Amino acid sequence: MSRRFRDGRLVIASHNPGKVKEIAALLAPFRVAIVAAADLGLPEPEETGATFIANAELKARSAATLSGLPALADDSGLAVDALEGAPGIYSARWAGESRDFAAAMARVWDEVQKSGLAPGAKPTARFVAALALCWPDGECVSVTGTVEGGLVWPPRGGQGFGYDPMFVADGQAKTFGEMAPAEKTPLTHRAQAFAKLIEACFA
Repeated sequence: MSRRFRDGRLVIASHNPGKVKEIAALLAPFRVAIVAAADLGLPEPEETGATFIANAELKARSAATLSGLPALADDSGLAVDALEGAPGIYSARWAGESRDFAAAMARVWDEVQKSGLAPGAKPTARFVAALALCWPDGECVSVTGTVEGGLVWPPRGGQGFGYDPMFVADGQAKTFGEMAPAEKTPLTHRAQAFAKLIEACFA
């Protein structure tokens, strides 16, 4: 499913400044006027979906309905094989209301150590991103992207956000937390999803 984006303004349905900045950078070549949901005073809807796409659509539909503008939402997370895909759609919730991702990373590592993973084995994981672009008339275009990799401990680097400092993408030596934005962005799950969204709606 595709629909051409021909509107002048687009709401980024996120209250995460790092995520808004990353999405804005990916959309920069298309000269879209970006406005963050937080800047419009839009509430954060409860994420009740059972999948990344369901939650992305929920957030985008809410922002589009309340703002009267097209809205783009991302739902993303870390899926760890040893934890049967957890924290998955609960990745942000593991950080609590204070968004303490240092505590969330420590919890992930602690759970991995309890999982029965062989000593010295690298815990495999992936970042997953779902993007939903929804219009006020209710139509949505949704896509997903993934990046495979593994976890390291202790976390390394102060760049990025979320679980970036403990994730090393396949074929890379640095964690996402050690990479400058220009180095990290093309490798991310969000970039993979964006390539599909751009082909469907912006190209």
